[in-house]
Amino acid sequence: MSGVFWEPLPSRACLKSNPGGLLCSVKMDRVAATLTQEIRCSACGQITPRYAIVNCGSVEKGYRQLCSRCFNAEVVQLDGLDKFEHLNFKPVRLVDCTGQPHDFHFRTHLFGTGVALDAFELRNGDPAGYQFQMIADPEEDLLVLLGRLIEKIRRALSVKHLTDGELGLQIADHQLTRGTIAWDDAHDGHVPLLIIDGREITWEDFGRMLMTFEGWQFKLEIRDKSAEL
Repeated sequence: MSGVFWEPLPSRACLKSNPGGLLCSVKMDRVAATLTQEIRCSACGQITPRYAIVNCGSVEKGYRQLCSRCFNAEVVQLDGLDKFEHLNFKPVRLVDCTGQPHDFHFRTHLFGTGVALDAFELRNGDPAGYQFQMIADPEEDLLVLLGRLIEKIRRALSVKHLTDGELGLQIADHQLTRGTIAWDDAHDGHVPLLIIDGREITWEDFGRMLMTFEGWQFKLEIRDKSAEL
């Protein structure tokens, strides 16, 4: 079932379909999605954190809210991935270079040709702060993939890209900034919200930091969420 599309709830994306017949609705009412932190899986009946729920189905048959395990089980059945074994990983606490602890939660999703393992912090029950992802072959050992993901997180936590100075937050002396592009509710997504060092940085604030380097050159690279920066 190559081409499966899935999206944890909530999302701002549009409806997507795939030739294998499994359809995942990734368009949600943003207000309604914030009313509960947990959702009952339509297949197994387990109460599941909202971040581990996938809204999937078809226009003809309607949509179901499945936990990660049940969603992966359907992908396994449709794609014949008999060797895949779903694992639920417990949260891991890691410390950054300033001694600040960060608790990472994990989510595993099959998408036919691969498996995505996500790590993220939680704020008010939703993924936020530092977020990481690794993609591998569905037959790869998930414990090995978890080990690689944790090492990736450790490397990221070993560097701070922003520093607090007399003028507020500034780009660090090594003049390299890495982060994630996110949605800014305050501007309805017209400008990005940047996640740098696990902190939410508005586009305006980041622009103010850049003005410290007025007249300098810069290089902007955009990479997939699973790529190494």
